[in-house]
Amino acid sequence: MEVSVDDFLELRRNLPVVDVRSEGEFGSGHIVHAVNIPLLNNSEREAVGTIYKQVGQKAAIYEGFRLVGPRLIEIVTEIERVSNGSELLVHCWRGGMRSSNFCQFAGMAGVRTSMLKGGYKAYRQRALESFQRPLQLVLLTGCTGSGKSEVLRELGRAGEQILDLEGLANHKGSAFGGLLMPPQPTTEQFQNDLFEEILRLDPSRRIWIEDESIAIGKIFLPPDFWQQMLISPLVKMDVERQVRIERLVSEYGPADRQEFLSIMMKITKKLGGQNFNEAKARLLEGKMAEVIDILLTYYDKAYLESISRRKERIHFSLEWNGKEPATYARELIRAADHYMASISIANS
Repeated sequence: MEVSVDDFLELRRNLPVVDVRSEGEFGSGHIVHAVNIPLLNNSEREAVGTIYKQVGQKAAIYEGFRLVGPRLIEIVTEIERVSNGSELLVHCWRGGMRSSNFCQFAGMAGVRTSMLKGGYKAYRQRALESFQRPLQLVLLTGCTGSGKSEVLRELGRAGEQILDLEGLANHKGSAFGGLLMPPQPTTEQFQNDLFEEILRLDPSRRIWIEDESIAIGKIFLPPDFWQQMLISPLVKMDVERQVRIERLVSEYGPADRQEFLSIMMKITKKLGGQNFNEAKARLLEGKMAEVIDILLTYYDKAYLESISRRKERIHFSLEWNGKEPATYARELIRAADHYMASISIANS
């Protein structure tokens, strides 16, 4: 039985999802929580594809059957394990032969299946289209080291809707943002994860996110989502430079010195040769606070230039001493509520 994307998204609340594409396809991007049970692995899929191009469809199908045959018992065993003897949702790339054959194997083992119409391609299309839907975004902005990520998560704990873009991207945004972080997902996977996060939110209510560029490390935000960010209001965190230095030393102090230096070398031109040489000398001496102070000369200048171009979008600014982020988050909420109330009164 085929099911639409809408039905699929609803049914998966209670049923496991199996992605029968190769492990390479799965690794490039997949549906959150899907289990990968490849009908053809990477090398097998390549071999079948070559035969399809050189000989034809029938020969490719026969080769596929030949390759799957020896592993059929393993596939059926996985089907039984994942389904727990009940039912599965299944998809391949386009909802074609791989998922259809998989469903037949499952049926022979007594496991019911429903196949996603259009496959993963249909899911991806729905995900990308979803970023066109208007959202009530509020961008939390501030100079490097202001603690935006920490405050954002406190806003979430306080009951506000948030999208933690840097958390999804496994990157903190700056040139040094990948330090002490796990590997980043692919852009495709990041976008899938973002789609899933947005699905859980109420689009009629405000959603706090960090002020980001279109690229977070090596991944890119969906263009339609980025366009919404470009016109969304800003709330500015004002944090003294010394507080930010202390926070950044705490954050990056444990990083490997050579790795830190290699990243710093990549921004030598932006820092300026003299500043780079001074920062390098302080780094090798272990004087991390002085290193950060030098780096902030560049980062603060870049941020202030960026914010000056967008100053008409700043709804309000709020000072923070870097302590008790939960308390500060509540103050942000009150200030945001007050601002929106004053706008409502002014427009009435």
